[in-house]
Amino acid sequence: MSGAIHPVIERILIPEEEIRARIKEIGAEIGRDYRGRDLIMVGILKGSIPFLAELIKAVPLDCAIDFVSISSYEGTRSTGVARLLLDLRENPEGKDVLLVEDIIDTGLTINYIVSNLKTRKPKSLEVCTLLDKQVPRRMPFKARYVGFPIPNEFVIGFGLDYNEKYRNLPYVGVMRQPALREGAPQPKTATV
Repeated sequence: MSGAIHPVIERILIPEEEIRARIKEIGAEIGRDYRGRDLIMVGILKGSIPFLAELIKAVPLDCAIDFVSISSYEGTRSTGVARLLLDLRENPEGKDVLLVEDIIDTGLTINYIVSNLKTRKPKSLEVCTLLDKQVPRRMPFKARYVGFPIPNEFVIGFGLDYNEKYRNLPYVGVMRQPALREGAPQPKTATV
């Protein structure tokens, strides 16, 4: 993957160096905000894995990590219904919870998980997202920590997928439209 642009990429939207630099900045900010607190960073599977892996190295605190898996997509479109596929292993009650997401677009998935976790009485609950797609949301939502606002384009890489592929690209790229239509079979489910 080094140096070459993948053939399904129309253009690189955010280069690897910019992503890593921004993650360091967010990590320092989280470190200041959560100093002396009992922080659990919760990755929303699967897309948050690369972001969370880099972010926990950039946060200068001892913190726990956990995961949830939510789905509200079929193919490239939201179904409008969020489903919990994997729940937390630890009880978040009385703890500071920071949800780590790869991208926020419609607002459905993140609103669903935030509502679900609020019922479990965490001390605090905030969201950190790598990408904030600049589109009218189906449900309003504003993340506390945002890596990059992005335009309304179908992006892959750095955790974001198409048909469960391309998560390992070290950058965020705009997928070529012909590749979306012709180059790969339509996925049954994609979680973002």
